[in-house]
Amino acid sequence: MSKNFEATSMRTLLCGSIDEGHVGAEISVCGWVAKRREHGEHLAFLDLRDHSGLVQAVVPGSLDVRSEYVVRVTGTVTRRPEGTVNDRLATGQVELTNCTVEVLSVAEAPPFQLDDRVEIDEQVRLRYRYLDLRREAMQHNLRLRAKVNAALRRAMDDQGFCEVETPLLWAPTPEGAREFVVPSRLHPGEFYVLPQSPQIAKQLLMVGGFDRYYQIARCLRDEDLRADRQFEFTQLDLEASFVTQDDVLGFVSRAVLDAAEAATGVRPGAIPSMTWATALDLYGTDKPDLRFGMVLCDLSATFATTEVKAFAASTVKAMRVAGGASFSRGRLDQLTDQAKALGAKGLAWFRVTNEGLDSPLARFLSADESAAIRDVDGAEVGDIVLCVADEYVAACRVLGSLRVALGAPPVSEGPHHYVWVTEFPLFEGVDEDGHLQAAHHPFTMPHPDDLDLIESRPLEVRSQAYDLVLNGWELGSGSVRIHRADVQSRIFSALGISDSEAESRFGFLLGAFKYGAPPHAGFAFGIDRLAAIFAGVENIREVIAYPKTQSGTDLMTGAPKSITERQRRELRLANAPKG
Repeated sequence: MSKNFEATSMRTLLCGSIDEGHVGAEISVCGWVAKRREHGEHLAFLDLRDHSGLVQAVVPGSLDVRSEYVVRVTGTVTRRPEGTVNDRLATGQVELTNCTVEVLSVAEAPPFQLDDRVEIDEQVRLRYRYLDLRREAMQHNLRLRAKVNAALRRAMDDQGFCEVETPLLWAPTPEGAREFVVPSRLHPGEFYVLPQSPQIAKQLLMVGGFDRYYQIARCLRDEDLRADRQFEFTQLDLEASFVTQDDVLGFVSRAVLDAAEAATGVRPGAIPSMTWATALDLYGTDKPDLRFGMVLCDLSATFATTEVKAFAASTVKAMRVAGGASFSRGRLDQLTDQAKALGAKGLAWFRVTNEGLDSPLARFLSADESAAIRDVDGAEVGDIVLCVADEYVAACRVLGSLRVALGAPPVSEGPHHYVWVTEFPLFEGVDEDGHLQAAHHPFTMPHPDDLDLIESRPLEVRSQAYDLVLNGWELGSGSVRIHRADVQSRIFSALGISDSEAESRFGFLLGAFKYGAPPHAGFAFGIDRLAAIFAGVENIREVIAYPKTQSGTDLMTGAPKSITERQRRELRLANAPKG
């Protein structure tokens, strides 16, 4: 309910705001008819609904209205008669009496109930989204999202950031995900793209002297959709000059904690941090969910000289599953298949019993190996220990995936556990031509302690990149940017990018840097994901007014659609066949 509602010429109060303090006042309210009940020919009851809630109106005489009619009701606020109070309703102590009803708009019967008492097929909800938005759940979700946006803006304004809007029509870039392409009518055969992010634009703002920029930015990526991804998404985007990584983490933490307090009424504590290496070692992922335990343990040293072939690998990682000794053999076979699908050679399991370890491999273990498995994460009788032997990163990631599958509650449930993940690798392997690949983007500043390793041991170079994670969902990422020409040249060389290619791909950014680029760093995080977790929903479609389906269609408007032949001619587009 809005705390800042002001009366208009049509209505005095919101339906859900009427209480005993208004008794005796003659007021007008507007909204939709939720329910009508006739009591003979001389009395009718209306439940009138707006986004704030319901109020009961008592109307003398019969009444020719139906559900979802839009009406204006004028009447006197009175206490409900004894025995008719409705404690389940915020306005249940009062009602409007001696009412007159003005029909503002008639309505057909809606295709589904709007009172949240029955489950509605999502396809139907999206086809009639304008009706779905009247439901209490959607009103709550979108208004909560508005609170989040308002809190983010206040936090950025309070920290001295300037809101600047960057273009939606931008130049094509070869980096990142697939872009949406917009043909130019005035320049036939040439194209704009819709921005995947304002990354380059905001760095240019730093060159332009806007040393603290932010924007609640609309971004677009032509990629496959899922529960936490849409073609169109919204992010809080920021960049600041003359700052360090810790400064940016502070700016973002303030904004996120302010948003959390606005949405939930509770301010979380300070956000902890861990390095990428620690996250991988303990949780098998760079998006650790800290709401539950099941940390990974390293048994590599114990198994370094093992005679058990299944453990003959550079790394042996293990994980305790509390109560897992009750898993059936079929369930264990499923987990083994899942591990293999993730790239593991296999999955070893050991039930912890009063007699020791129960496993097909138990009799082959040495006493030290058995003891090490028995002690994984304080394992107790009734638990099971899962082990993967492989190359280090692979072993961590496989067990990390099983950890989430076995232990993670739905992302929207339970307490909100934030964590900063820092010091990501600067490079993530090599491409088919033998060139290094940037783990983030080619403008990420290396860790100052690792600059000497760029040419000699590049895969050991850490970056000044950082992610914010909430309940296992990556909210966003950022980095300190390269602003020094000598460092940028070394990174381009390591990536196999020639001077001419760099000029072709990034010329306007590099050209701007020649005129004095300050040290700068930035971050962006997804507001859709943050709002979804605050709203307690698993799919970001529930906090977006007009989302696309998983197939990328808009069921309400029918988009995407064909355009006319005239439009095709104006845009010089060939009439490509479908499929």
